[in-house]
Amino acid sequence: MDIEDLQTFVEVADAGGVSAAARRMGLSKSIVSRRLHRLEAELGVQLLARSTRGAALTEAGAAFRDHAARASAEIDTAREAIQPSGALRGRFRVAMPLTLGPTHFAPSLAKMAQTHPQLQIHTAYSDRFVDLIAEGFDCAVRVGYLPDSALVAKRVGPIFGSLLASPEYIAAHGAPEVPADVPGHQALMHGTEGWQFMEGGQSVTVQPQGRFKADNGNALLTAAVAGLGIAWLPDCLTHAHVASGALVRIMTDHPPPAAGAYVVRPPGQHPARKVRILTELLTEHFRQSPEFAAL
Repeated sequence: MDIEDLQTFVEVADAGGVSAAARRMGLSKSIVSRRLHRLEAELGVQLLARSTRGAALTEAGAAFRDHAARASAEIDTAREAIQPSGALRGRFRVAMPLTLGPTHFAPSLAKMAQTHPQLQIHTAYSDRFVDLIAEGFDCAVRVGYLPDSALVAKRVGPIFGSLLASPEYIAAHGAPEVPADVPGHQALMHGTEGWQFMEGGQSVTVQPQGRFKADNGNALLTAAVAGLGIAWLPDCLTHAHVASGALVRIMTDHPPPAAGAYVVRPPGQHPARKVRILTELLTEHFRQSPEFAAL
């Protein structure tokens, strides 16, 4: 049984169709289809029910999918173990935030690519929380206060943040002094999130209100500089604007608790070595990079 056929079947099963799996794998649909037909012929069963809408697992396919995924993972681990000098190979799909990923996390991926020339790294940058399993990612880097989930998370470093506003906004509207004042101001937000602050040695959460929302931190930063409201933003994004006076830290007696940057991966007993190596590179990057220090 060909391991590539197994891996292709798992990709198609998770992607929900041949076309989507082909895009993930960087292959033509004909190659993906050929591998599927070869696997089904060898097993003597139909694994996927194909239609114009995609491909759904048959009863046999559903029973076979988890076994195939485990076998593929074990083969990948065995290949890594015998590579000279611990070289990595194959494909590595990573999801990273658009706000900090290209500027602050991409250097670790570049270093990984330089060290492992046989490794194909495919990175998707978006501030939305991608579904790692459904979209076929090996891992993701996430920033903030991580919600509970079935994913396995490893913290690679702290993310310090501040509440900020422009001098123009403060002159026109004042600035909040305690967490209870925050809902009375125009907040620049991602969505409907709560903001956390320290008060009396405890972390308290308030629900900000505002008319300007964006799913990207850089867009919120631009709005804050323009005087549209107050914003909770990572210090590594705002150092230069605070230094120039374009933004002012406010409510400094009630700082937000430190958030974090995490590498998250689908549940499983052992992480793939490529995920472990990226985690180590990012951890070292946080230790050595002054931009991640608190203001």
